[in-house]
Amino acid sequence: MHMPKDPSILFVCSGNICRSPTAEGVFRALAMREAPWLRGTIDSAGMHDFHAGEPPDPRTIAAARRRGYDLSVLRARRIEPDDFDRFDLLLAMDEGHRDGLLALAPPGRAVRVSLYLSHWAEAPRSDVPDPYYGGPADFERVLDLVEGASRALIARLR
Repeated sequence: MHMPKDPSILFVCSGNICRSPTAEGVFRALAMREAPWLRGTIDSAGMHDFHAGEPPDPRTIAAARRRGYDLSVLRARRIEPDDFDRFDLLLAMDEGHRDGLLALAPPGRAVRVSLYLSHWAEAPRSDVPDPYYGGPADFERVLDLVEGASRALIARLR
Protein backbone atom coordinates (compact mmCIF):
# COMPACT_ATOMS: atom_id res chain seq x y z
CA MET A 1 0.00 0.00 0.00
CA HIS A 2 1.34 3.42 -0.95
CA MET A 3 1.45 5.77 2.03
CA PRO A 4 0.50 9.41 1.48
CA LYS A 5 2.94 12.11 2.59
CA ASP A 6 0.89 12.91 5.69
CA PRO A 7 -0.84 9.65 6.62
CA SER A 8 -3.80 9.62 8.96
CA ILE A 9 -3.58 6.94 11.65
CA LEU A 10 -6.24 5.41 13.89
CA PHE A 11 -5.21 3.26 16.87
CA VAL A 12 -7.83 0.70 17.94
CA CYS A 13 -8.37 -1.40 21.08
CA SER A 14 -11.42 -2.70 22.95
CA GLY A 15 -12.94 0.25 24.82
CA ASN A 16 -10.54 3.07 23.90
CA ILE A 17 -9.52 3.77 27.51
CA CYS A 18 -6.12 2.04 27.89
CA ARG A 19 -4.07 0.89 24.92
CA SER A 20 -5.33 2.91 21.96
CA PRO A 21 -5.39 6.29 23.75
CA THR A 22 -1.88 5.53 25.01
CA ALA A 23 -0.79 4.86 21.43
CA GLU A 24 -2.53 8.01 20.18
CA GLY A 25 -0.97 10.25 22.83
CA VAL A 26 2.52 8.77 22.64
CA PHE A 27 2.62 8.70 18.84
CA ARG A 28 1.37 12.28 18.62
CA ALA A 29 3.93 13.53 21.17
CA LEU A 30 6.84 11.66 19.60
CA ALA A 31 5.86 12.79 16.11
CA MET A 32 5.71 16.42 17.24
CA ARG A 33 9.15 16.08 18.87
CA GLU A 34 10.97 13.76 16.46
CA ALA A 35 9.12 14.19 13.15
CA PRO A 36 7.59 17.68 12.94
CA TRP A 37 7.14 17.15 9.19
CA LEU A 38 4.50 14.49 9.94
CA ARG A 39 1.16 16.29 9.85
CA GLY A 40 -1.46 13.58 9.37
CA THR A 41 -4.46 13.08 11.63
CA ILE A 42 -3.84 10.90 14.69
CA ASP A 43 -6.81 9.45 16.60
CA SER A 44 -7.96 6.39 18.53
CA ALA A 45 -11.15 4.39 18.87
CA GLY A 46 -12.56 1.28 20.48
CA MET A 47 -14.27 -1.74 19.03
CA HIS A 48 -17.05 -1.23 21.61
CA ASP A 49 -18.84 1.82 22.99
CA PHE A 50 -18.69 0.80 26.67
CA HIS A 51 -16.76 3.94 27.59
CA ALA A 52 -17.81 6.39 24.86
CA GLY A 53 -17.22 9.98 25.97
CA GLU A 54 -15.08 8.99 28.97
CA PRO A 55 -11.42 9.94 29.49
CA PRO A 56 -8.79 7.20 29.53
CA ASP A 57 -8.56 4.97 32.59
CA PRO A 58 -6.99 6.95 35.48
CA ARG A 59 -4.13 4.41 35.67
CA THR A 60 -3.43 4.96 31.97
CA ILE A 61 -3.35 8.73 32.46
CA ALA A 62 -1.07 8.43 35.51
CA ALA A 63 1.41 6.05 33.83
CA ALA A 64 1.60 8.24 30.74
CA ARG A 65 1.99 11.40 32.83
CA ARG A 66 5.01 9.88 34.60
CA ARG A 67 6.68 9.69 31.18
CA GLY A 68 5.63 13.16 30.13
CA TYR A 69 2.54 12.37 28.03
CA ASP A 70 -0.79 14.09 28.70
CA LEU A 71 -3.75 11.85 27.82
CA SER A 72 -6.28 13.66 30.01
CA VAL A 73 -7.92 15.53 27.10
CA LEU A 74 -8.69 12.36 25.13
CA ARG A 75 -12.20 10.87 25.11
CA ALA A 76 -13.23 7.36 24.17
CA ARG A 77 -15.25 6.67 21.06
CA ARG A 78 -16.31 3.67 19.07
CA ILE A 79 -14.96 2.98 15.59
CA GLU A 80 -17.28 4.25 12.87
CA PRO A 81 -17.77 2.98 9.30
CA ASP A 82 -16.33 6.17 7.79
CA ASP A 83 -13.08 5.66 9.74
CA PHE A 84 -12.08 3.23 6.98
CA ASP A 85 -12.20 6.13 4.53
CA ARG A 86 -10.80 8.83 6.83
CA PHE A 87 -7.69 6.92 7.94
CA ASP A 88 -4.83 5.51 5.89
CA LEU A 89 -3.78 3.14 8.68
CA LEU A 90 -6.02 1.44 11.23
CA LEU A 91 -3.66 -0.10 13.77
CA ALA A 92 -5.04 -2.82 16.00
CA MET A 93 -3.57 -3.45 19.43
CA ASP A 94 -4.10 -7.22 19.21
CA GLU A 95 -5.22 -9.96 16.83
CA GLY A 96 -8.81 -9.88 18.06
CA HIS A 97 -9.08 -6.18 17.24
CA ARG A 98 -7.42 -6.77 13.86
CA ASP A 99 -9.88 -9.54 13.04
CA GLY A 100 -12.80 -7.34 14.14
CA LEU A 101 -11.58 -4.48 11.98
CA LEU A 102 -11.12 -6.77 8.99
CA ALA A 103 -14.70 -7.99 9.43
CA LEU A 104 -15.97 -4.39 9.46
CA ALA A 105 -13.80 -3.13 6.60
CA PRO A 106 -15.64 -2.17 3.41
CA PRO A 107 -14.42 -3.73 0.15
CA GLY A 108 -10.92 -2.54 -0.70
CA ARG A 109 -10.26 -1.09 2.76
CA ALA A 110 -8.92 -4.17 4.58
CA VAL A 111 -5.44 -3.31 3.30
CA ARG A 112 -5.45 -0.35 5.72
CA VAL A 113 -5.71 -2.64 8.78
CA SER A 114 -2.69 -4.13 10.55
CA LEU A 115 -1.33 -4.96 13.97
CA TYR A 116 0.38 -1.97 15.53
CA LEU A 117 3.44 -3.91 16.66
CA SER A 118 3.91 -5.41 13.18
CA HIS A 119 5.46 -2.06 12.19
CA TRP A 120 8.29 -2.60 14.70
CA ALA A 121 10.75 -5.26 13.52
CA GLU A 122 12.27 -5.65 17.01
CA ALA A 123 8.94 -5.93 18.83
CA PRO A 124 9.22 -8.51 21.60
CA ARG A 125 5.68 -9.73 20.91
CA SER A 126 2.91 -9.34 18.32
CA ASP A 127 0.24 -7.69 20.47
CA VAL A 128 -0.06 -4.92 23.05
CA PRO A 129 -1.46 -6.70 26.13
CA ASP A 130 -4.50 -5.26 27.86
CA PRO A 131 -3.42 -3.74 31.21
CA TYR A 132 -6.98 -3.15 32.45
CA TYR A 133 -7.09 -6.05 34.93
CA GLY A 134 -3.41 -5.75 35.84
CA GLY A 135 -1.24 -3.59 38.01
CA PRO A 136 1.11 -0.64 37.50
CA ALA A 137 3.75 -2.78 35.76
CA ASP A 138 1.22 -3.72 33.08
CA PHE A 139 0.58 -0.06 32.23
CA GLU A 140 4.35 0.53 32.08
CA ARG A 141 4.73 -2.47 29.74
CA VAL A 142 2.11 -0.95 27.42
CA LEU A 143 4.06 2.31 27.38
CA ASP A 144 7.32 0.49 26.61
CA LEU A 145 5.72 -1.30 23.64
CA VAL A 146 3.90 1.79 22.38
CA GLU A 147 7.03 3.95 22.55
CA GLY A 148 9.04 1.37 20.61
CA ALA A 149 6.35 0.85 17.99
CA SER A 150 5.75 4.59 17.63
CA ARG A 151 9.42 5.31 16.99
CA ALA A 152 9.60 2.44 14.50
CA LEU A 153 6.49 3.63 12.65
CA ILE A 154 7.79 7.20 12.53
CA ALA A 155 11.06 5.93 11.06
CA ARG A 156 9.15 3.86 8.50
CA LEU A 157 7.05 6.86 7.48
CA ARG A 158 10.19 8.92 7.01
